[in-house]
Amino acid sequence: MKKKVSLFLLFFTLFQFNLKAQAIEKIGKLNEETKKVILIYGSPDCHYCTDTKNILIENKIDFIFYDIDTDKAALNEMLAKLRKANINTNNLGIPVIDKYGEVFTNNTAFDDFIKKIIP
Repeated sequence: MKKKVSLFLLFFTLFQFNLKAQAIEKIGKLNEETKKVILIYGSPDCHYCTDTKNILIENKIDFIFYDIDTDKAALNEMLAKLRKANINTNNLGIPVIDKYGEVFTNNTAFDDFIKKIIP
């Protein structure tokens, strides 16, 4: 009986280890993919966010939009990136852009903001 329990625990541990390895591999692939796209954190009700998405679509630039009104994980991720970039979150203008690791906000004239995104 003890052998069966030991074997079960061994297989269970190996199975859990395999799941963790697969998750780490998947996260690594996601990180590589997100380096190739622009991340937009904003609200669908924000006209600057909508305009930014439309301009990126017109210029055929890949992006991922995160709705910070409904996606609390995205909101927390955005705030963490802003803190890491030493950007004050007290008077935050959206959208917040993560362009291949460079994080900035819409805190200037909108045309100047767009020039940061589109080369």
